[in-house]
Amino acid sequence: MDKKKKIRWQPEPAGKDYDAAETFLQLLYKPKKARRWARKLRQVDMTEYAAKDILRASCTPMSEIQAFDWRKQQKEIDEGKPLSPILMVKQDNGERLIIVDGFHRMCALFANDQEIKVPCKIV
Repeated sequence: MDKKKKIRWQPEPAGKDYDAAETFLQLLYKPKKARRWARKLRQVDMTEYAAKDILRASCTPMSEIQAFDWRKQQKEIDEGKPLSPILMVKQDNGERLIIVDGFHRMCALFANDQEIKVPCKIV
């Protein structure tokens, strides 16, 4: 992309984002642990990190970013629609960061501006 777009943000993630995060976590962990993390995500304060740092910490290869279809999210950026912040979980063992909701938004944001500060919640 030649021109960086101005990104608008919702002040908080939508309720459906927490539900989606819990559903995703249930694919990786037992339901009780997934519920606990989803509950913690609702309670923590917002923070922000650069898009490039989030993707590096999640160990997402560039080929994976390019393979996903994130046209819908790019269209929302182009139309100036406010985006929902990203939800993430740090693993206790120092393994990769897990983007539990907002991966497609991250791909579109990264393509728009690798340095952009992305509002997020992380536990």
